[in-house]
Amino acid sequence: MPFPSAARRLAVVEATRFRGHDPAYHRYVQHLVGGVIAESRAQGWDVDRLAAEQGTAGLLAATDAADAVVVVGGEDLHPRFYGGETGYPNESRHLEVADEAQLELVARTVARGVPFLGICRGLQVLDVALGGSLVPDLGDDGVHVRRGVPIEQVLTSHPVVLEPGSRAEALLGGPVVEVRSAHHQAVGRLGADLLVTGRAPDGHVELIEHRTAPALAVQFHPEDRGAPSGQLAAVLGGLRALVAAAA
Repeated sequence: MPFPSAARRLAVVEATRFRGHDPAYHRYVQHLVGGVIAESRAQGWDVDRLAAEQGTAGLLAATDAADAVVVVGGEDLHPRFYGGETGYPNESRHLEVADEAQLELVARTVARGVPFLGICRGLQVLDVALGGSLVPDLGDDGVHVRRGVPIEQVLTSHPVVLEPGSRAEALLGGPVVEVRSAHHQAVGRLGADLLVTGRAPDGHVELIEHRTAPALAVQFHPEDRGAPSGQLAAVLGGLRALVAAAA
């Protein structure tokens, strides 16, 4: 069902557009982001694909008229943004210009009441933008990410227990759903006015929602080809519902 013309522009924001240092990772990110864009267009959005590496001023200007914002997965946030230190296990490269731009964008998005969806890194950006912190590394137990395998095999499947009565449960049809994950970090301190609405069996946060703003984020990858059928459509459908509610 198409959107009315007043609510149809979606900003899909990634940290960087190209990852020439790691061609395999670059190709896989294109698959993931491409899935989000394709489903969004199928649901009636006009999609702007944007890279946060352009800097804060450019990203804020490019998203100023967006009816909703999605921040997708990518590299670790630099720990200086949440009071942490570098040198932790499995640390990725850092894109501090992109980090700062996404954090500013998400803070503005929440303050304005613009509907927001975070996926993987996007959940962590939402948490840190609102004063939260991250657990820098979850270890190598294989629950949330597989190590030592080709990039296409790093995602792992596990259940998530959803909070009764939450947006997440309504969207995903809980109380327990299967998800695909590839993250070695997780929410530590929860940001202001955020609620945990889904956890993995080990207790780590997999979904958060804002108490009052139209913001929802998932730590897992509904856009992965191995995710349960219809999961990405359901999550993006939830974004549509947030737009309708905000209107």
